[in-house]
Order: sequence, then C-alpha cells, then structure tokens
Amino acid sequence: MLRIAVAKGRTAKEVINLFSSCGIHFDDYETSRKLILKSRDKNIELILVKPIDTPVYVESGAADCGIAGYDILLENEANVHILMNLNISKCKMCVAAKKDLSLDNKKSLTVATKFPNIARKHFEKTGIDCKIIHLSGAIELAPLLHMSDAIVDIVQTGKTLFENGLEIKDIIINNISACFIANKVSLKTNYPEIDNLMIQLSNADKE
Repeated sequence: MLRIAVAKGRTAKEVINLFSSCGIHFDDYETSRKLILKSRDKNIELILVKPIDTPVYVESGAADCGIAGYDILLENEANVHILMNLNISKCKMCVAAKKDLSLDNKKSLTVATKFPNIARKHFEKTGIDCKIIHLSGAIELAPLLHMSDAIVDIVQTGKTLFENGLEIKDIIINNISACFIANKVSLKTNYPEIDNLMIQLSNADKE
C-alpha cells in the first residue's frame, strides 16, 4: 500500500477526482471526517494534512508520496523528489497592495505573508529592504489594518483581493500547480508501485 499525504480542502477534492479518473476510488471521502482514507482496492492510503505540512510528512517518511503545491515545496525547501506536475490547484504567487499604493521606487516595505522565504528572496532580488510579518491566515487584513504595506500570497481568481480593495502589483511565480512528490527512500523501495501510479496519472492528464 502506498501512503500519500495530500492537502485538505480544494486540493484533496481535486486529487480525489483525478484518482477517480484513473480508476482509483475513495468511497467515503464525501461522507467521512476521517483523516486517513483507503482506496476501494486497498492499494493507496491518503493522509489529509495541512498544505504547509504535506512535504514534511513525505520528507520524514511518514508518507511514501505526497501531492503539494509547488509554492509549498519552494517555501519549505523540502528534501523530496518532485516526480511530476499534475496541473491541478493552479494559482500564482503575487505581491499585492492597496490600489492607490505604488511600489515603484520603494526602498523599504513591510510585507505580510504565509511564505516568508519566498517573499524574502523576491525582495532581495529587487533590492528592496523588506520587513516580513509572518501570518498564517487572512493575509488581506494586514494592509487594511496598516500592519503592512503589501502582502505576498497565492492568488487563484483575484476575487478576494478585489473585494478587499487590493490589487496585484507583481507576479513572483506564475502557473503554480500541485506536484506529485516522493520520499527518497520510498522511491527506491516502492518504485514499481510509484511508477505505475505515475503512468496512471500521466494518462489521466492526457484524456
């Protein structure tokens, strides 16, 4: 049995649908609050975890594989094998701020984000002195409450930014999507099972 860590919520739902298109079914996903789900054929076990924790479970060996956003892998600098891009849970990493604020010629900024490593590296490249405020949720509140000048966060539709009077000022990483990753030891010990699943996922992506 392959044990796969998957982010709870939207990503898990998309993964369940992707697996279903491969003939791998999880019957109790919609009706259960279980955090560990077994496939109908008992060959795959899904562990539902927080998005930021997904690569941690894989790197530690608690899970053989995982499905995590490329943004999470960059932020965690996870020591795992990235096997393939699944083209689901698409988004982009952006700098956003109030509409009337121009970031041009700014020498320093206070930035709120869930992704301090990505934010810090971005502003180091731009030459802007950046004070990072690490938040775990509701990042859009920070500029509204004058905690920060800007935010760095993932954006899917931009609707939340718009409704809170914010707009995208810069795109740090475009076309982010979920990746299939593996523990380095598990990739060797469970290679036939992992390779077979990759073939199934690749075929589903082409259909």
